[in-house]
Amino acid sequence: MDLQLTDKIIIVTGGAKGIGKGIADSLAAEGAIPVIVGRNEQDNRKAVAEIEAGGGKCHQVVAELTDPQASSNAVTAVLEKFGAIHGLVNNAGVNDGVGLEAGSYEKFMASLHKNVVHYYLMAHYALPALKKTKGAIVNITSKTAETGQGNTSAYAAANGGRNALTREWAVELLKYEIRVNAVVVAECWTPLYARWIESLPDPGKKLAEIEARIPLGNRMTKASEIADAVVFLLSERSGHTTGQLIHVDGGYVHLDRSLANA
Repeated sequence: MDLQLTDKIIIVTGGAKGIGKGIADSLAAEGAIPVIVGRNEQDNRKAVAEIEAGGGKCHQVVAELTDPQASSNAVTAVLEKFGAIHGLVNNAGVNDGVGLEAGSYEKFMASLHKNVVHYYLMAHYALPALKKTKGAIVNITSKTAETGQGNTSAYAAANGGRNALTREWAVELLKYEIRVNAVVVAECWTPLYARWIESLPDPGKKLAEIEARIPLGNRMTKASEIADAVVFLLSERSGHTTGQLIHVDGGYVHLDRSLANA
C-alpha cells in the first residue's frame, strides 16, 4: 500500500530515541522526511545518521521543549529548511513520577511543561503551515490517563490533557481539513523501559509479571508497532479518521486481564 508520504515533511518531537525513533524510522521507510526535534544534538545526529545509512532522508533541530520559545524556534527552523510542514507528531515527554503526596507545585508545573505544554505550542506554531498542506497531527499519549498508575499525578494529568487536546483540535481544525488523532501507549519496550526494568531487584521476574498481563501474545508492544500506526494516521490512507484515541497495546487497557492467563 502506497501511503503517499514521499518527501512529506513530518516533525517528530523526541524522535532520537525509543518510540520517537521508531516513528522516524517508519516515516523514512515510507519515503517521508522526518525532522527530529530534541534537546540533545548528539542523539539527534546519531538518529539522522542511522536513517541516512539505511537509505532514508532525515533532518534534525535542537530544541529544549520545556522552554516555550523553543517550539516557535523549532517550527521556524523547519520552515526555513523545507518551506512546508505536512505533519506533526507530538511525542516528547517522560514519566517523571511527580505524585500527589510527595510532589509539589513546582514539580507538578515543571512536569506539565515536559509533557503537555509543548504539545500545544508545537501545534500552535505549526498550524499556519499545516493549514496550507491540510496536514495531520498525531499525539502520543499514555494509558496512565485512563488506568492511573500511582505516584505520577503530573504525568497522568498531562496525558489526560493530551487526550482532550486531540479531540478538541480535531473539532477546531475540521474547517481546515486537518486531521488530529492520538496513539495511546501502554507497555512498550524501549531503551528507557529497559533501564527501568534493570533497576529493579529482580528484573526478569518483574518483566514476566508485566508481560503476563498483556492479553495479546503475553508480550510487550514494539516501538515499530506504535510507529506503524502513527505513520498510517499521518497518511492520506486514513483520510477520514480524526479525533480518535487508538490503543496499540495488545489489549492491555480494555480487555479482561484474565484473558492473559486463559
